[in-house]
Amino acid sequence: MQITGEMLLGASAVRGTQGTLRAFDPVRNTEIEPAFGAGGTAEVERACELAARAFDAYRHAPLDTRARFLEAIAENIVALGDALIERAHVESALPKARLEGERGRTVGQLKLFAALVREGRWLTATLDSALPERKPLPRSDLRLQKIPVGPVAVFGASNFPLAFSVAGGDTASALAAGCPVVVKAHPAHLGTSELVGRAIQKAVADSGLPEGVFSLVIGAGNEIGEALVKHPAIKSVGFTGSRRGGVALVEIAAKRREPIPVFAEMSSVNPFFVLPGALEKRAQALAQGFVDSVTLGVGQFCTNPGLVLVLEGPHTRGFIDAAAQALAGKAAQTMLTAGIAAAYQGGVTQRAALNGVQSVAQGTPSDAACAALPVLFETTAAQFLATAPLEDEIFGPTSLIVTCVDIEEMLKVAEHLEGQLTATLQLEAGDYPLARQLLPTLERKVGRILANGFPTGVEVSHAMVHGGPYPATSDARATSVGATAIERFLRPVCYQDLPAELLPDALHDDNPLELWRLRDGQLVKG
Repeated sequence: MQITGEMLLGASAVRGTQGTLRAFDPVRNTEIEPAFGAGGTAEVERACELAARAFDAYRHAPLDTRARFLEAIAENIVALGDALIERAHVESALPKARLEGERGRTVGQLKLFAALVREGRWLTATLDSALPERKPLPRSDLRLQKIPVGPVAVFGASNFPLAFSVAGGDTASALAAGCPVVVKAHPAHLGTSELVGRAIQKAVADSGLPEGVFSLVIGAGNEIGEALVKHPAIKSVGFTGSRRGGVALVEIAAKRREPIPVFAEMSSVNPFFVLPGALEKRAQALAQGFVDSVTLGVGQFCTNPGLVLVLEGPHTRGFIDAAAQALAGKAAQTMLTAGIAAAYQGGVTQRAALNGVQSVAQGTPSDAACAALPVLFETTAAQFLATAPLEDEIFGPTSLIVTCVDIEEMLKVAEHLEGQLTATLQLEAGDYPLARQLLPTLERKVGRILANGFPTGVEVSHAMVHGGPYPATSDARATSVGATAIERFLRPVCYQDLPAELLPDALHDDNPLELWRLRDGQLVKG
């Protein structure tokens, strides 16, 4: 499939007239052809109008039609073959094997949501029978189901050009819910975005759905994204990126005449607790695994373990020394973009200049363009608690080890932390009492708690939570990965004494969709 540099507005391919953009090859440090025509408010207006017109027809399409549409997107992405992987590789510098795995994850997400749509539990169909004889007042017939909120704006992420981008989790879950989607392509992977966008566009047409179910817009700067969030047709937003970007979108959405929710994944340092028993038994292996996790994908994972907490003791220095040795063997590698590489270098330089912070190891330098040199820092808990910048995420292959003098200080640091995506407990059976002390705090602070694992790796499944309290996300009630991500784009509607002929299929007495439903407080298939 040829890359043309066009936006996809419903069924049309449109070249923007507000200047040009080119993707960037961070390895060769050069721009990539072709030039893309930048859009503006007129293209946003067109995409949003199409989405608004498509909404009612799409949300009322049979569930099997919606599920087959998601499966068609998955099939079309696979059919792009090596061309998709090659373009994503050039635009991101990510290894082809990693991108092939990410494509598999993207396809898997779409198929998961297709199965979820067919199964129908997400409708939360609930029936409370009328009680006309109830005293002192009768009860009406009450029935509830969830419906899609409306068209959704999705912002592609820089670090996952497939799984968190045009056909990624936000788009898949919104389409599964019955919401048309308008995606703003990330400027770092314009060609990848067009290829995947055309795969979705083809699936829309082949499924006989209204063209406005999907659009892809492209633009320079913040104007086009702001226009998208401000548009009255848009009813929710999915975003993965920086805290500054996410907060800006939340503020724009809140100031609308009709405020709308923004589900933004933003910032996390993912505390990694190495408890004494684990330190005594597995210090060397833990150090190596931790460093591998920190440097995986050049540290460009939102679940990168950027903060390690250990208690001072006889095995602490051995762990730190082993981690330093492991990190020293890691070479500098190319980051996703020149801007990300510059931000990483700036963050590392600022951290090194802070009082009470020691650089304990650096990786092997490289003359590659846009390269990030792995760095490991160390400080004390007292210094960490007194130095606010040490809490900031540095997006890249670096981490900070914090040594605590006793359990009370470790608990104090845990309580001090901002909201996080994950927290990891490395522990043995003898550490369970300390873990029990930490868990209530961690449950309040994070979205996912791991034991004896590494946080870089998010399973796409029913139980997964990829979210957390602010600033990890803008809404701690949601997850951007896993089956329950669909809940972000649904709202409940109650039907009181509505004639049977007017009820939605999910709430008919004869249950034509064969759903599991809550009927008079009992979960039944009927």
